[in-house]
Amino acid sequence: MGPGTVRIGFIGIGTMGLPMALNLLRGGHRLSVYDLNADALRQAEEAGATRAADVAALVRGSDLVITMLPDAPDVEAIALGQDGIESVGRPGLLYVDMSTIDPMTTRRVGARLAERGIRMIDSPVARGVDNARAGTLALMVGGDVGVFAEVEPVLRLMADTITHCGELGNGVAMKLVNNFLSAGIVGTIAEAMTIGMKAGLPLELMVRVSGGTGTNNAWLHKLLPGKGFLGDFRPGFMSHLARKDQRLALKLAGEMGMTLTLGEAVLRMLDETVAQYPRDDFTSLIRVVGGGAGVDVRLDGGETKT
Repeated sequence: MGPGTVRIGFIGIGTMGLPMALNLLRGGHRLSVYDLNADALRQAEEAGATRAADVAALVRGSDLVITMLPDAPDVEAIALGQDGIESVGRPGLLYVDMSTIDPMTTRRVGARLAERGIRMIDSPVARGVDNARAGTLALMVGGDVGVFAEVEPVLRLMADTITHCGELGNGVAMKLVNNFLSAGIVGTIAEAMTIGMKAGLPLELMVRVSGGTGTNNAWLHKLLPGKGFLGDFRPGFMSHLARKDQRLALKLAGEMGMTLTLGEAVLRMLDETVAQYPRDDFTSLIRVVGGGAGVDVRLDGGETKT
């Protein structure tokens, strides 16, 4: 799949999907788009994309279909619903789902599409909106290695870090593990820094001391000091999406017979965060935890931005 040779249909041009799709245009590909958001469609058209009349028209006119959707039911509806990928896609069509859903749904959808000769990989996305614009996302890919190799040149227009994780569904499994870790780390930082500040320790001191111990980590020493600790909670990853991914990780664990005590506690923290800041960044966890203790978990000079 070289530049300028692929007709790509992109379904779901939201906060992340739109800049990702525009990078495909910049790479020289023909792009058709479908979304329910009229403003996003207008922006894509102004950049040179074609607005598809419906999902069926998009699928019929594409060599490669990409979806970037909110949740598993949305993927099932597009892939297996009436006039969706299964019903109108021709044998040989390539399908890349870049949504974050559960592995069981991914594998079920992939098996159904395979019966029609449609080849699927899952390729969920890590990193934020700025990376989506810059084409420097991280992708975790599951599926046949030959299909992956065929679509990799297109994926490289959106990402600079791509890891093949194994069979179909392993990409989303890896994404859930990664987001589970992120939410747990940020939740722990929120509580730890609140304890310390309530006890009279400056946030700057705790960050500096931790940096020289085994608790050194990117969230505490790079990501939060550059954003959340400065009062910047503009969404890179909205709290309602973080809660969705935490729920999916717990669902996956339950299907495998596991009970996750810490994971359940973090989900409750995210429930509270969503109740207060549904569309702000999920690092608003530190606002919720700190606020409950009467502490503003912020470095000097920070000013709240949402």
